[in-house]
Amino acid sequence: MPAARVLHARGALVTAVTDADDERARAQAEELRALGVTVRLGDGATLPEGTELVVTAPGWQPDKPLFAAAEAAGVPVWGDVELAWRLRGPGAAPWLAVTGTNGKTTTVRMLAAILEAAGHRTAAVGNIGVSLLDAVLAEEPYDVLAVELSSYQLHWAPSVRPHSAAVLNLAPDHLDWHGSMAAYAADKGRVYEGNTVACVYNSADPATEELVRAADVEEGCRAVGFTLGTPRPSELGVVEGLLVDRAFVPDRGQQAQELAEVADVDPPAPHNIANALAAAALARAFGVPATAVRDGLRAFRPDPHRIEHVATIGGVAYVDDSKATNTHAAEASLAAYEPIVWIAGGLAKGASFDELVRGAAKRLRAVVLMGRDRALIREALARHAPNVPVVDLDRADTGAMSEAVREAAGLAESGDTVLLAPACASMDMFTNYNVRGDLFAEAVRARATAAEGD
Repeated sequence: MPAARVLHARGALVTAVTDADDERARAQAEELRALGVTVRLGDGATLPEGTELVVTAPGWQPDKPLFAAAEAAGVPVWGDVELAWRLRGPGAAPWLAVTGTNGKTTTVRMLAAILEAAGHRTAAVGNIGVSLLDAVLAEEPYDVLAVELSSYQLHWAPSVRPHSAAVLNLAPDHLDWHGSMAAYAADKGRVYEGNTVACVYNSADPATEELVRAADVEEGCRAVGFTLGTPRPSELGVVEGLLVDRAFVPDRGQQAQELAEVADVDPPAPHNIANALAAAALARAFGVPATAVRDGLRAFRPDPHRIEHVATIGGVAYVDDSKATNTHAAEASLAAYEPIVWIAGGLAKGASFDELVRGAAKRLRAVVLMGRDRALIREALARHAPNVPVVDLDRADTGAMSEAVREAAGLAESGDTVLLAPACASMDMFTNYNVRGDLFAEAVRARATAAEGD
């Protein structure tokens, strides 16, 4: 929609096409037709006659017939990110870009908070927040943009060249869209192309460093790692409860700059500290002072459903990480607590759960399973955690989450954490992960209210 509006406003003859013909698509079509845009509902396969450029929504898979037709006709295909990049004016705000399998949104929002603390006009844009098109065309220009980029968006953005970029981590995800792990990683690695100051990578994830090595960057651009351990030269890391910088200091071999305390990160779970270090590295690459890193992290508040503490009832903590929609995210969440009553399940998207369960087995008090592909997790539990009690909920109605919370509460002991970290997508039972998390939080708060009344 933003691309259609922007292109039409610039005098392009725009035809909007979509496979859909539902209520939402018809409402969007009405809005575009009112502007003078031609719309084709229920037909996203055919290239309109006379087309000179295709701009695609990022979720459209590369094997769509429309794209094959465009290739055959010699018509370029851009994503909305590519369009935004090409529409930037002279002196446009540089982009600090973030991608990775998990943690993108949190890192970008942390980065924006740090940049704001340094006095820069900025925004969290891209796959979140403000549309990139709106940001690059804003009447009041930005100083710098904190840009979240998905693998889908990067696939369709061949000429984007950020100031600096980070790949937070790499794990199998969206392989049905990309076709293979190699293709998925290659699209993620596009974020490093043409970087001018820093390519930020995860020192604990060698695949991210390999992407840096393969990138074609500007002369003088540096590889900068982040680690939860003591940093080496050209890394940011953690020393005695402090986030420290050994990359953007005059003498990397001998000096380290204190940036913030681990306690300044909310919440201070290990994977969230890693997010904070990545955000700090990008901010420091842009020249932000250490005090702004501290102030920005202190000001930052995480979005809902990301390792969000909901309540503590009878000594049991209830944590909502509904955003953990794949095994890599769930692994990070499970590593942050012990002992755990784990609520999991949903749409597996082709994932295997053996490695996840094997790594978390010693932390599990019990497991409550729900959702269409819960049997895959149950089978992994039988193989790698056979002594862990499992409750299998065979229901998909609106009361299923309340029952899951009730079962988990009955299995938990004081000092435990009841953790919603599904390791699966939500759409088999819920509109999205937000609704799933909201229902979990509602059920927990209802228990807390009842406990207060006893």
